[in-house]
Amino acid sequence: MGKTIAIVNQKGGVGKTTTCVNLAAALQAQGQRVLVCDFDPQANTTSGFGVDKTTASPSIYDVLIDGADCRKAVVSTAWADVIPSNKSLAGATVEMIGMERREYLLKDALAPFRDAYDYLFIDCPPSLELLTLNALCAADTVLVPVQCEYYALEGLSDLLTTIRIVKRSLNRDIDLEGVVLTMYDGRTNLSMQVAEEVKRHFPGRVYATVIPRNVRLSEAPSHGKPVTAYDSLSRGAEAYQALAEEVLEKNALVAAKR
Repeated sequence: MGKTIAIVNQKGGVGKTTTCVNLAAALQAQGQRVLVCDFDPQANTTSGFGVDKTTASPSIYDVLIDGADCRKAVVSTAWADVIPSNKSLAGATVEMIGMERREYLLKDALAPFRDAYDYLFIDCPPSLELLTLNALCAADTVLVPVQCEYYALEGLSDLLTTIRIVKRSLNRDIDLEGVVLTMYDGRTNLSMQVAEEVKRHFPGRVYATVIPRNVRLSEAPSHGKPVTAYDSLSRGAEAYQALAEEVLEKNALVAAKR
């Protein structure tokens, strides 16, 4: 059975989409079957895989609101399979409020894929509302990208509180997959200080791999490719390849202990 991982942080600009696209592509390159659900109305993950968000149909919005078959929404790319999003998703929260099992709409939609993929990633919007709640109810674990900046830990306590509430009342099996440090600049004291502070807050949960600030990582989305396809020798590509290996190793160890 595949593992569903929600990539969550209510702060914007911390590298959620970058991590989702590039980690998914790196895992598939290592022989894993990967599905990515773009659950952000900005649809940057969709375009990051080279899928046209203006024409892709049905989208995850059509699946949730109109009952479209989620299997027909899957778009295969060279780097992973993608369930696309578009700006229509921005209004979905209001439409979902009156629906039955509103917290589990995404979980129900993704259910047919649990056995077909090794990893299912959900790229969440930068907020803690009904869309993110759906992702947390659908996920086995939560991956939190944390930017190596001054306000890195701001709001993380709110996220952890939300996860605890979800675990208590809606999804008792959810757990923290890990914390990945992004936009790291080893030349600055600030990056190193933030890294140490995050490790202190999340002992044993911070990946050894850190994602550096890298021009190629910033350029790749404009070409509709993961960085591993855009420039496989860049520092950004090497970092996400290393992160994928770490994720695989960690999950193999967890499976071995069961």
